Amino acid sequence: MACCALQITGLIFGGVGMVGTLAATIMPQWRVSAHIESNIVVFETIWEGLWMNCVSQMGIRLQCKFYKSILALPPSLEAFRALMCIAVLLSIIAFLLAIVGVKYTRRTKENPQSISIFILVAGIAFLLTGILVLIPVSWTGGSIIRDFYNPKVPTPLKRELGAALYVGWASAALLVAAGAMYCSFWCWAGKSPKSRYPSLSPNRLHKPGSAGGPSVSMQAYV
Repeated sequence: MACCALQITGLIFGGVGMVGTLAATIMPQWRVSAHIESNIVVFETIWEGLWMNCVSQMGIRLQCKFYKSILALPPSLEAFRALMCIAVLLSIIAFLLAIVGVKYTRRTKENPQSISIFILVAGIAFLLTGILVLIPVSWTGGSIIRDFYNPKVPTPLKRELGAALYVGWASAALLVAAGAMYCSFWCWAGKSPKSRYPSLSPNRLHKPGSAGGPSVSMQAYV
């Protein structure tokens, strides 16, 4: 029962992390304009994402514009795009493998060795997805904080942490937790056959004598 609950919890964590990874990839709020001047009346808010820039005017009108040229983008942004796209694809694969693993576990409880294949692959995929999400999100967050406290950077160019970064961090944490759960279940499944089948232990296999017959002792030949 505890193992089934562990698998279901890992499946929920992995599903939420998959949706969060997709949302963080699409959301334009990676970098948000910082309002650090004395004027409290702010008319425009600038959002910078992986795919587009958006300008929000008084929270009423929103204008977004996709980046025209891929070759004109910074190399770091191109790398972040690739990592997040790979993370989305890998999270979907890991989620599907987790579903197959949970269903296959309930149907073939007598053969835990075959169960561990799907569970292990799903756990490793979830862990890799969490790492892939952490790299661009943490790198972007670190650069924003570094530029914010850098006096050489002009005030209009300073940015704050956007909502997409928080979504990415939360999704990475859920994905890593899901991967750890499935990997721990795989470790349990690898050790369980010895305790489930005690009749195949070496002490029972090498026990002298047979059922219904007299046992022969080595002392008879001494």
